[in-house]
Amino acid sequence: MKKIGGSLLIALFAGAITLGAYKLFFERTNYAVVSDDNPSSIINSSFSPTSAKGAGINEVDFTSAAETTVNAVVHVKNVTISRGPSSLMEFFYGYEGNQKAQIGTGSGVIISPDGHIVTNNHVIKGASQLQVTLNNNKTYEAELVGTDPNSDIALLKIDAKRPLPYLAFGDSDHVKVGEWVLAVGNPFNLTSTVTAGIVSAKARALMSNDQSFIQTDAAVNPGNSGGALVNTNGDLIGINTAISSQTGSYVGYSFAVPSNIAKKVIDDIMEFGSVQKGVLGIKTVSINTPYAIEKGINEIDGVYIEGVEEESGADEADLKAGDIIKAVDQIEVHKFADLTGYLSTKRPGDEIEVTIDREGEELILPVTIKERQTLFVPVMGLEVKNLTDKDRKAFKTKKGVKIVGVPETYRGYGLDGKVLLSVDNEEINNIQEAKTLFGRISRYGKTSITMINKKGERERLIFQ
Repeated sequence: MKKIGGSLLIALFAGAITLGAYKLFFERTNYAVVSDDNPSSIINSSFSPTSAKGAGINEVDFTSAAETTVNAVVHVKNVTISRGPSSLMEFFYGYEGNQKAQIGTGSGVIISPDGHIVTNNHVIKGASQLQVTLNNNKTYEAELVGTDPNSDIALLKIDAKRPLPYLAFGDSDHVKVGEWVLAVGNPFNLTSTVTAGIVSAKARALMSNDQSFIQTDAAVNPGNSGGALVNTNGDLIGINTAISSQTGSYVGYSFAVPSNIAKKVIDDIMEFGSVQKGVLGIKTVSINTPYAIEKGINEIDGVYIEGVEEESGADEADLKAGDIIKAVDQIEVHKFADLTGYLSTKRPGDEIEVTIDREGEELILPVTIKERQTLFVPVMGLEVKNLTDKDRKAFKTKKGVKIVGVPETYRGYGLDGKVLLSVDNEEINNIQEAKTLFGRISRYGKTSITMINKKGERERLIFQ
């Protein structure tokens, strides 16, 4: 009997513990919520998620973000006037310039109550007339304030006579892979279309463009370009730009310009009239090349520095060839697109902290961003750089740009290392002037360039 009684007491005790545990862990109406700002603080409150992080699809509320966003996303119509012959006879015997109107469409995002709108450069390129239609079907003539083809961002302005709904820029650097997002735009002229997906990847580089993109699987189609990519709070984290497709329609991947880059471009256009772009002044190695594979650079986590430009911010900060960039301003760098994406948000004169791995030792060096000192000029494809004090002294000249890279086509002309003084008798003072002058020359005409070598001798070449 004693054994039976003891067993009964143990069973009752175990049942009480089980019931208490059930009450404690499964019937609580309050949940522990950890604050992002203070991870050590725990707040007991009724479960009411304000973020989609960690939530299943059925637990995410997209309605608030969608309602906010659709009223701030607009339809952009681009009217381009082209001139050309209307018949074969006019083609051969001349024509008086018949005008044809071509219409392109896209999307845009209102970013201020006074009517500033951000869109893609390719949406408004070549426009003779721009019209913007709001979600309430009111249409306005739009003015092009400025554009940046490199980032594919353009800024428009409409005069609506009243405050407009707009979206605030979010911080795209803190967007997480796997985070829920909404793409809002006007695909196929279907206004106010909302699609949902997740962030598939960050810092994607497309083709030869050194731009950094957010990749998502939210459905984006022609007409979505220039529209909004927002998080579940309704913050603007990107401007939808491109799709990866062989058919011209969405097949699973889309890309957006990160909001931090778009915001910097817009701020520069409004303040300076053009984009102020700065660089570190380093040379890197393209991945998947025989050299990169042979040296093991493909296996490096970070950006390998192959060389440092003279008098650049990297040079002054004592960055060296062989260093591996691991982070900038404590933001991790795993590949070149991570680095260029962050630098695209900076201006010349800004200082950043660069974390490097130098032969196994971690160093943090302050680097001042400077204006680009080298670029490729169009048509001929020469790489030129601004003269340093050392170059001016060696060549005994205050004008010109130094040729530091020559394409295979012109390797036999002895151009490399010389100072380019003029193109078609127009003087060159810096790389921007060189870019402008080379942009004017024709592939079908004669072009003369004047150079000077280290002996102080002038050379003139004529290309046909």
